Amino acid sequence: MASALFSFKTRPVEIVINDHSIRYIELKTASEPIPYKWGERYLPPGIVKEGKIIDRESLAIILEECIDVWKIKRRKVRFLVPDPFVTIRKLPIPNDLHIDEIEGYLYMEIGETIHLPFEDPVFDYIVLPEQEEKREILLFAAHREHVETYSGLFTSVKLHPIAADLSSLALYRLYYQLAEKPGNENLLFIQFDLDHVNMSIFENEIPFFTRHLDVSFDHKQWEVTIARSGFQQLTYKGDPQELTNQFDEVTKEINMMMDFYQFSLNQGKNELTKILLTGDHPLLDTVQKELQKRFDVPVELLDSSKIETEKNKPLPASHNLALGLALKEV
Repeated sequence: MASALFSFKTRPVEIVINDHSIRYIELKTASEPIPYKWGERYLPPGIVKEGKIIDRESLAIILEECIDVWKIKRRKVRFLVPDPFVTIRKLPIPNDLHIDEIEGYLYMEIGETIHLPFEDPVFDYIVLPEQEEKREILLFAAHREHVETYSGLFTSVKLHPIAADLSSLALYRLYYQLAEKPGNENLLFIQFDLDHVNMSIFENEIPFFTRHLDVSFDHKQWEVTIARSGFQQLTYKGDPQELTNQFDEVTKEINMMMDFYQFSLNQGKNELTKILLTGDHPLLDTVQKELQKRFDVPVELLDSSKIETEKNKPLPASHNLALGLALKEV
């Protein structure tokens, strides 16, 4: 592995930080993938923006408060690399390259013949099945600076970061756990959150393409209340037309990605078989219905209600990402 942050041996707690919240989850035991405890804390505006930590001191103070409330002092932790700082790419490799030479080859070629949208990445890869004597790998790369910034944040509050993961892989891991037989699918995964949309295409369980889109999120337009579950609940109080315009822009991006996959990558030979929708947007049900009106492909919500939890308490859909992260190597 190219970075120790991409692997682990022991069961940690899982923490997901985005622009508007900190969420955590822990499983009952390593051998029993049952959500045991989880929590959520909304963040004031300006502390994290587009995945980048802007006010590290305030974020550390809030995280320390969460650690006390959630009783996770000095625990090992896994976290997600923010989507804007991640890339997934299919790459050819020389036919005569031995399996144990691939990592060294990537170290030499990244920045030379392999160009990424950022310098000094941390990376991992999988070797794809050979096709017509063509050898390829799937490269997962993240911006080292931001991975280390998040790792340093956890270390500063006396947590012990041991692994970083990608949201697209975490969500597919959860889907795989929930689906009886995922099978040979061409799947578009849409993570529709309050402040961004992340889209990933999986072909036969392999992620081949990902696209991140930031969307406008104005805290002042949302009323925050405490639901019966104890979690904060957001209700939109702004101009509905603004949400409609925002959704139209997102839909255009989804349509462009679908066309790119079908016509640019596959010359019309492959089509998507399903759109799977998840995220923390309060209007996710409405988003699903609108997407189904606009696309012929079946649009389904990722239903985590089937997951057994401690005392059968329902796990909020907002914690799907954290649960997918928790299921890694279970």
